[in-house]
Amino acid sequence: MELKLEEIGVVNMNEHPVIKIPSGKAVMYVSSRAGMRFENDSKAVFGKSKGMFFLLLDSVKIAVDAGKQYQSIIGFGGAFTDSVGINLDSLSEHTRYKLLESYFGKNGYHPGIRYSLARVPIASTDFSTREYSYADEVGDLKMEKFSLADEDFKYKIPYILSAMNLTSGNIRLFASPWSAPGWMKTNGRMKGAGSLKGEVNGEYYRSYATYLVKFFDEYVKNGIPFWGMTMQNEPSTGAIPGYKWQTMFFTPQMQRDFVKVTLGPLFKSKESTMNLKIMALDDNRIFLPGWADTIYGDPNASNYVDGIGVHWYLNTLMPAAVLTMTHNKHPDKFILATEACAGALLVRGPIMGDWYRAEKYAADIITDLNNFVAGWTDWNMCLNEKGGPNWANNYVDSPIIVNATADEFYKQPMFYAMGHFRYVIVNLFAFLLIIHVENKANCSH
Repeated sequence: MELKLEEIGVVNMNEHPVIKIPSGKAVMYVSSRAGMRFENDSKAVFGKSKGMFFLLLDSVKIAVDAGKQYQSIIGFGGAFTDSVGINLDSLSEHTRYKLLESYFGKNGYHPGIRYSLARVPIASTDFSTREYSYADEVGDLKMEKFSLADEDFKYKIPYILSAMNLTSGNIRLFASPWSAPGWMKTNGRMKGAGSLKGEVNGEYYRSYATYLVKFFDEYVKNGIPFWGMTMQNEPSTGAIPGYKWQTMFFTPQMQRDFVKVTLGPLFKSKESTMNLKIMALDDNRIFLPGWADTIYGDPNASNYVDGIGVHWYLNTLMPAAVLTMTHNKHPDKFILATEACAGALLVRGPIMGDWYRAEKYAADIITDLNNFVAGWTDWNMCLNEKGGPNWANNYVDSPIIVNATADEFYKQPMFYAMGHFRYVIVNLFAFLLIIHVENKANCSH
């Protein structure tokens, strides 16, 4: 595909400028198909009066009440999958560093977009080259043979440590399991429909809780502490016959009972997990508010669960109002967007230089923030030109595409969409609601 250079950012050809936002001031930065990358728009006119910020641009007036603060922001970021590590490993040391710096760098003449949040899969996903767990020996309920995989030491741990170094440790890591070891599931495989064997909180559930603790123990030994964990990636898919990659079924009632009797108490008793933020659901918002109501409706379960994770894939089936409804019913619990990616449904895989996908990212982030979501997590931070590797052939898009042959990577428009939010919304800074827009016909996300 022939691309105009203004449509993508090729490393070392189109470095983006430094965004500087003076305290107490309003500024406007633009990225565009025409080649602008985080550039200050001098045409915008700003004013401030009685705690209100005003922006005037092309007859559009936006007013923001700086005195009204809403949810605290947890962060913005992406995931360290095996595929991300494989693509990083395919680059030269210099180019690899530039890619990591693009996401996590905060110093120097060309800092990155300063990701502050990252998701780490527990064992394998479809964005691995094989099915593997950390306890593949059948019957090892005590997890005596538990061990991290080669992929952890080659493709995850080194690059997570690099990100921690680039951010001076100011990054929140949360982990997500796709499946227990296959021998622990009713279908005998990590992939495909199935749940843990036996009754909830029986020997397989207790063993699985130990498995999860051991994951955090081993990562702490390697210098990587975690901020949080989702209980299960997309638990609803574990009920789909013939599901093509790793998954495991939970209902909200199963998660509730597991966390209150087994998982929560065990986590609180172990040093590596006692302070983890536990998130339920980690699936599409069509399950809200019911999933949250089930978990939080039990005080003993609610004591162990800090928030709800949501994915974006079926958003057209359920309005964002369910997020606000969930927040209003459970205001002491956070909602975090834990996964999103383009190219996963109708039009699959990467589309180079596609600005529509960037607009979809921006629109979804804005909608989430306006409905009390506390942060937004992209899926793979970089993929190859096919959208992988992916052992299940589930190829998707990514904000950065790697061309290993040329030792280059390309910053897609989605990268700049992510950067606009991470640059201006700092960790723990409450989101300011836009309360008035005039001439809406001239204004878009």
